[in-house]
Amino acid sequence: MKSVRFALAALGLAVAALAAPVASAQEPDLIFKKSTVWKLLTPDDKLAVYGIDDPEVEGVACHFTVPERGGVKGMFGVAEETSDVSLACRQVGPVKFKRQLDQGDEMFRERRSLFFKKMQIVRGCDAKRNVLVYMVYTDRIIEGSPKNSTSSVPLMPWGPEPPPRCADFVK
Repeated sequence: MKSVRFALAALGLAVAALAAPVASAQEPDLIFKKSTVWKLLTPDDKLAVYGIDDPEVEGVACHFTVPERGGVKGMFGVAEETSDVSLACRQVGPVKFKRQLDQGDEMFRERRSLFFKKMQIVRGCDAKRNVLVYMVYTDRIIEGSPKNSTSSVPLMPWGPEPPPRCADFVK
């Protein structure tokens, strides 16, 4: 009997560890949630809006909206979330690059299912237009997801200084 309890406890710890969000440089700030499907005895399905600052480009912030499943699976954190994500990024202050960046560098990543799906926000530079381009997408180990969203941030002067050229900071 003790071995069965031990096995169940070990299984519970393993599932909890796998259900934890993928580590990122910064956790997004929850702005608000809105219920979309009412459930009687379990949590509702919701849309959640989050905000996050670009950890490598000071002065740029992004907001994204993701669906969050309710129900029994959502209550225990084992529901596979849908791939629908929207994204909007803006310049919110003077832009300063903290380091050299690669095109398509990952800015943020979050697990969207217990094992296989993750959401990523990546950034690039449109050098011709001096615009940072952010894309959010989800992927799976077995099959990818074509659902994505893109947002552009034209680098503008903020105060008396001219804006930096994103091309100067892309490898």
